[in-house]
Amino acid sequence: MTYRDVVSRQVLAWACTAIGARMPVAMAPLALVFLVRERPGGYSLGAIIAAAYVLGEIGGAPVFGMRLRPERARVQLAVGLAVGTVGFLGLGVFPGAHPAVLAGFAFVAGGAPAAATGGLRTLLSELVPARSVAQALSVESILTAGVWAVSPAAVAGLALGVAPRVPLLLAAGLMAWSVGGLWLLPARWGGAEGEGGGGGGGDGPPLLRVLVGAWPVYVVGAASLALLGLAELVLPALLEQRGIGVGWSGPLLTGMAVGGGLGAFVYGLRGWPGLLRTRSVVLMAGTSACVALAALIPATAGIAVALVMGGTLQAGAMLTRNLSLREVLPPGALAAGYSVMYAASGVGYAATGSLAGALLKVAAPSTAILAGVCLTVAMTGVGWWGEVRRAGRSGSSGRAVSAVVEGEMGDFDTGDQAVRTPNVP
Repeated sequence: MTYRDVVSRQVLAWACTAIGARMPVAMAPLALVFLVRERPGGYSLGAIIAAAYVLGEIGGAPVFGMRLRPERARVQLAVGLAVGTVGFLGLGVFPGAHPAVLAGFAFVAGGAPAAATGGLRTLLSELVPARSVAQALSVESILTAGVWAVSPAAVAGLALGVAPRVPLLLAAGLMAWSVGGLWLLPARWGGAEGEGGGGGGGDGPPLLRVLVGAWPVYVVGAASLALLGLAELVLPALLEQRGIGVGWSGPLLTGMAVGGGLGAFVYGLRGWPGLLRTRSVVLMAGTSACVALAALIPATAGIAVALVMGGTLQAGAMLTRNLSLREVLPPGALAAGYSVMYAASGVGYAATGSLAGALLKVAAPSTAILAGVCLTVAMTGVGWWGEVRRAGRSGSSGRAVSAVVEGEMGDFDTGDQAVRTPNVP
């Protein structure tokens, strides 16, 4: 397994398009806080507008993701990204507008392009041989880690050094760039006639039922991003508790993002033993342990090492979730499934952040982090139980489906060697 098949002009075009679509997402929450921080109640107002943006993402991802059609993918994605561009442009052009207007622009900016993540991920799988999809998803994770590492510094530098509206105008420009980039990519995905409906085929079960059946994968995916949110939101308070300069939070989070890129790269280098759900639980357990250690270690260097290791393992956990979706969903439902995963991750991020924020009023930051870790461990356990139960229920029919999928996909290798063994449940 190598990355050789992933290196191509079309994948480079995809990467440029994906950066344009995803960097605004990474920039938005912090940029919205900087946009209104000098107004009365600035930080609280910024948090409310950022919450409107996140609600737009959580609502828009499944709604628009389920409406994506393989034969109209380019047009649908372009419309969503274009409307998102208008939302960001409104925020940058009218920074002094009424808070309700800003919240409306933020909701549109978050919701309209929310299906782009799932659509672009599905398009990426069309650009590489089937055997290299795992490596392609690793490249996507590396790219995402880089975007999240660069975005906070870019937002802070532009907002403080130029003007608070500039990061949002840049976000609008980047998203507009991604609209043009779509015309360098395939206009659609999938070649089978039965995939037009976006589900399991014209005679298969309804798309909604197919997506609901994959709920355990979404739960563990939400738990994975919840740990990232926990680290991001509580880290400044934790550093203050430890007597460490709050300014270290930026470099520490950048280190966590770099660790995520490294983890994604290493994961794509080879096949790994065990079932995908088992790998996922192991990686989530390791990530949880690293975040818990970061809450307990008093020294800056120790916190840095724990966060880098946590980011490395968390990237692998998210990759196993994406590969699991490819295993349990029919090809025509993948874009919608990725979009639902995106929404579920946002819910996990918000839920853990809300829990930690509430606990910070009555408990130490380290205690809040440990409580959040316990919540994510519980979510992981529920997701794992759901996957085991679903696999046990399918029984021998699950083996038959795996054989059919393997026959259709030829040499496709998800990195899950156990898919080909007789003891798959």
